Amino acid sequence: MKIYPILTGNLKLDGGAMFGVVPKVIWNKLYPADENNLCNWSMRCMLIVDGDRKILIDSGVGDKQDDKFFGHYYLNGDETLEKSLNKIGYSVDDITDNILTHLHFDHVGGSVKYNDNNELEPTFKNATYWVSKAQWEWATHPNRREKASFLTENIIPMMEKGKLNLVEDEGEILPNITARIYNGHTDGQIIPHVNYNGKTIAFMGDLLPSTAHIPMPYVMSYDTRPLLTLEDKKKFFSEAVAKDYILFFEHDLYNECCNLQETSKGVRAKETFTLEEYFD
Repeated sequence: MKIYPILTGNLKLDGGAMFGVVPKVIWNKLYPADENNLCNWSMRCMLIVDGDRKILIDSGVGDKQDDKFFGHYYLNGDETLEKSLNKIGYSVDDITDNILTHLHFDHVGGSVKYNDNNELEPTFKNATYWVSKAQWEWATHPNRREKASFLTENIIPMMEKGKLNLVEDEGEILPNITARIYNGHTDGQIIPHVNYNGKTIAFMGDLLPSTAHIPMPYVMSYDTRPLLTLEDKKKFFSEAVAKDYILFFEHDLYNECCNLQETSKGVRAKETFTLEEYFD
């Protein structure tokens, strides 16, 4: 098995929205904002090459929406999904599985594209798409708070083309990959746990967007049930510290990975590193 970070570009989001009730004078020291209170966030996916399988976790924002939509998010960076795959010798046609943590536009946008006839189709024509059943139902019947993040054009073509596999329960969904489900950010968010060289690598999605979100009160305003997020974090942290998990961050612009430790102030990052550094 080999694992690669797949960079798909960055987006900017309001710092207050990303850190919820935590005052800016505190979070800005950990994750700096610009003059417009915007913080820059990565959209870092993961490619797992395991035998004949090429498994991509999430897919970035894609390019289907218009300039007005993208103008709210100040997309930046030279990386794209296709460029990052090509750089390591693969293409979208090589992907056999696309595991989607959840269906917000910045996690799933790259999974569906317009073809030459201006028709929507799955980007990964040879892939099975994995989504939790709870998240699929949540996204296709959205609440008013999340509706703007669930875009029909990002979601429905997976089902229409017969590529969708709904995950109902926690457990192993592919060899060496276990789906764990958390509900504080959005119902049915899958946090994939990858067994790699005897270590567990947890792809954090929006359960923990960055190392700056490790302290318990640091919960996004985007989360639909922030008190449940606190319980999600507590449950995850107890396992991650005890079993020395590697946390792989989708949105942390500055840190790809970390592990955790208990301190007098609660759980905190122990070390930060890249996967390449850790396993080299």
